[in-house]
Amino acid sequence: MKRYLIAGLLVWVPLGVTVMVVKLLVDLMDRTLLLLPAQYQPEALFGFAIPGLGVVLSVVVVLVTGIVVANLFGRKLVSSWESLLARIPLVSKIYTGVKQVMETVFSSQGQSFGKVLLVEYPRQGVWTLAFQSSSATGEAQYKTGQAVINIFVPTTPNPTSGFFLMIPKKDVIELDMSVDDGLKMIISAGVVVPKWPAEASMAAKKQ
Repeated sequence: MKRYLIAGLLVWVPLGVTVMVVKLLVDLMDRTLLLLPAQYQPEALFGFAIPGLGVVLSVVVVLVTGIVVANLFGRKLVSSWESLLARIPLVSKIYTGVKQVMETVFSSQGQSFGKVLLVEYPRQGVWTLAFQSSSATGEAQYKTGQAVINIFVPTTPNPTSGFFLMIPKKDVIELDMSVDDGLKMIISAGVVVPKWPAEASMAAKKQ
């Protein structure tokens, strides 16, 4: 009886959580329909709401924005917009900080969150997973006199919160696992352990 109950939960719980998350995202994006004039909203045109139409609108808006700002006129327009925001004390700080993070994360040449690391934290002898956020040279490199990298140590089971640490490069171990596998291990609190191809080859050599 217990075995069948667990087997059923393993099917329905992940499915239910997935549906809830997708529904939350779709409902959030559907709010972009409020940007349309009342007479052009689905309820006015068709007489009923169309779930998911906001997702299409969001993608179209982002895509069109990208096309516009990719040319010379668009870049000048964005530059003028940013100059205006820079004059607003609180808004300028928030906008500049978020933009720098986005540019770093989506940069094709960056190393942000591209490596899974093993570090001793919160004390020696205790290991945890971390993600390399940057290896850019800064004041910390010169003041400490050694190669320091920036890492993010996520919490379990919510990896969106965590701790930012600057740690000597010699004190971290770079792992072969992908970022996706690292996130799965963190979210599951170590229940899901990614397979390591090298482990299978080492076992085969011992036989």
